[in-house]
Order: sequence, then C-alpha cells, then structure tokens
Amino acid sequence: MIFVYIFLGLIVSLLLIAAFMPREYSIEKNIIINKPVAEVMNRVGDLNFYSQWNPWQQSDPTAKSTITGEAGTSGHKYAWQGKKVGMGSLTLLNKDNRHIHFELEFLKPWKAKAKDNWLFEEWGDGSETKITWQNSGGLPWPMARLMGPMINKNLNHQFGVGLDNLKKMCEG
Repeated sequence: MIFVYIFLGLIVSLLLIAAFMPREYSIEKNIIINKPVAEVMNRVGDLNFYSQWNPWQQSDPTAKSTITGEAGTSGHKYAWQGKKVGMGSLTLLNKDNRHIHFELEFLKPWKAKAKDNWLFEEWGDGSETKITWQNSGGLPWPMARLMGPMINKNLNHQFGVGLDNLKKMCEG
C-alpha cells in the first residue's frame, strides 16, 4: 500500500512541476552566408530543398514527404510522415523582401503548432546574407513541458546544424 502512495505522490509531483514549467519555447540562431539575399531566400522559400539541409528531416531517410504548391508562394507546403520524425507539415504563410514566415504543425507523436520565421539581411558589402532563424511554439502539458529543457537543447543543436548545412548548400 505504501508503494501505491509513493507512486501517486510521484505522479502528482511531476504534474505540479509541469504546471510551473514554461508553456512555450523560443529558439533563435543566425549565420552569415556568402551569397546575396535573393539567392538564399529562394533556397529557404523553396521547400524542394528542405530535406537537403534540414537535419531533422535527414534523421529519418525512410520518411515519406509530399511537396505541394508553388515554391516561394503562400500555401507552398512540405508534409512528412516517418517512424522517427512522426507526422506533420511546414507551410509557407507569407514572404516579403526580408522575411519568410512558415507555420509548423506536428500531428504525431503529439499535436502542436509552431511559428518558423526567417529574417534575411544584407551583410558586409551586400554579397553576403545574415540569416536569423527563429522558431517558437507551445509546450503541451504535461509531457512536453517536462521535456522542455531537453527540447530546447535539441532544437538549439539542430538549428546550428541546419544553418551550417544551408550555408554549405548555398555556397557549394
């Protein structure tokens, strides 16, 4: 009987801890790419290139993906389904001469939405681009909140790798 009380106490404690953990996350990374803004924006805004630089998509080579819509325009969409990456989509919402805004939606392993925003700035003599990649979203209670610190650490690493891959692809 004591084991049951200890177990219930542990569960209640974890739920309380989760209630006080951050409800959202926000990641931001940047890099300088030795190519003009328009060229770099075209690579990010064309989701046909997405799996070539995004480390998360590269982590599950057996995942199936579908790309719909016209590259660089509102509604352009990359949808995926795989054992390791789950199921979800990335949809281009809007684009101007300095920004690209995406909606990131996860359906499995749990439902969640995130904002994926990109800022492109001329750098140096104008032949370089400073890219800022920002992603933010909610952390559903209780599991995602409990995993929040691990999610932040993992996303920070993936963003660094992704920007390095994008740089190699653009400059290569």
